[in-house]
Amino acid sequence: MARIITIGREFGSGGREVGKRLSDKLGIAYYDNEIITEIAKRTKLAEGYVQHVMENSPSTLIPITIGRTFYMGVDPVMEQNNAIYREQSRLVQELAEKSDCVIVGRSADYILRDKNPLRLFIYARMEARMERCRKRAPEQEHFTDKELKRHIQDVDRRRAKYYQFFTGQTWGDKLNYDLCVNTSGADIPEVVEAIAKLVK
Repeated sequence: MARIITIGREFGSGGREVGKRLSDKLGIAYYDNEIITEIAKRTKLAEGYVQHVMENSPSTLIPITIGRTFYMGVDPVMEQNNAIYREQSRLVQELAEKSDCVIVGRSADYILRDKNPLRLFIYARMEARMERCRKRAPEQEHFTDKELKRHIQDVDRRRAKYYQFFTGQTWGDKLNYDLCVNTSGADIPEVVEAIAKLVK
């Protein structure tokens, strides 16, 4: 049976680290930003633009079903957003069929729902997330506590809107995941060890 693990995560919760360590522990493929790079190649769009689209909510407030529009005429920006999501869906499916893997973000839990992946959601208290962000911030970044908190909340808000728009599901809702892990004050390697035992 294929081992496919998807990871949704709050910004600053350590979800990416959990994913990478888990893939190393299990000896399976790991996909994160590589997906953005490949989508950029396939769509012939700039990588920065693809990342921007995937990290922001769609520009329209009217939900759509992929491949169809509910308004007269065509919104080229919305069509491009849809094209990127369609390519993202195809690529995530291809990667899951190719080999056992861990996929971080990219609505993979929803896209791969028919494959019954182990769906993880990583979260943490705001204080722990702020501390993690400060440790990993580039030297030139100087957010005040208020600015950093707002930045974290903004990233989560955009992720939630993007996810809800394309999946119709609520991002972070425990009913959409098999395991929700609070990393506040946790030792990430120990968390990964426990998850790996569950997977095995």
